[in-house]
Amino acid sequence: MTQPQTKDKTSMKRFYKMVSSTLTDDGHAIQLDGKTVKTQAGLELCAPTKALADQVIAEWSAQDETIKPETMVLTQMLNTAIDRARDREDITNQLLKYLDTDLLCYRAKEPEEVAKTQKELWDPWLSWFDEHFESPLESTYKLEALKQDPDTHKRIWNYIEALDEYYFAVLHIITSLSGSIVLALAFLEHEATPEDVFKSMNAEEDHRARIYREDVHGYAPHEEKRRANAKAELDAAQRFMDLVDQD
Repeated sequence: MTQPQTKDKTSMKRFYKMVSSTLTDDGHAIQLDGKTVKTQAGLELCAPTKALADQVIAEWSAQDETIKPETMVLTQMLNTAIDRARDREDITNQLLKYLDTDLLCYRAKEPEEVAKTQKELWDPWLSWFDEHFESPLESTYKLEALKQDPDTHKRIWNYIEALDEYYFAVLHIITSLSGSIVLALAFLEHEATPEDVFKSMNAEEDHRARIYREDVHGYAPHEEKRRANAKAELDAAQRFMDLVDQD
């Protein structure tokens, strides 16, 4: 019998009655009617902690007649963490490129309000990065890509290498979402909250929203959806980390 898989883009009818987990050498394996769920890559869907396994079980149990993957955010993150471990070297190289293109390092001189907002929101995180990794990052007003110090690249490479697959997946998710590995690293270190990341990644968008009074009259549908999705993903990533950290 084909094992149930996660991350199926096509909705399917609920085909199971009972959801449970069993302790294995790899963690708490999620099972549907006694059969272990497989990731998209065909690996066993195992949670590192019982706390996370219980919440993944709750997501599967909450499905009605039709399974809706978009409502199973922790399941999807766990799937991502397990499968991306196979491509870790390539993804690490992608992440390191953000050091030279980090959102926080590219500043606007005008409008003055945007420059002020960037300074207020972004400077504390650049200072945090400098203090935490003992590696200051350069900033620029130009469009040309920066080349940060090779020693900084090495320090961050070492940091990433030490991450387990779960925190590694969160780092990838938050960096890609925000355009900033600085914010993602602060998020992993429990220094930046989901709201901190959201505000920083939307500094320019929020300025534009104030001009057009979107914060009063409402955002355009596509912008409202983008913001809602970003907030949901940030909150889910925080929840995922908290559950991974539990015994």
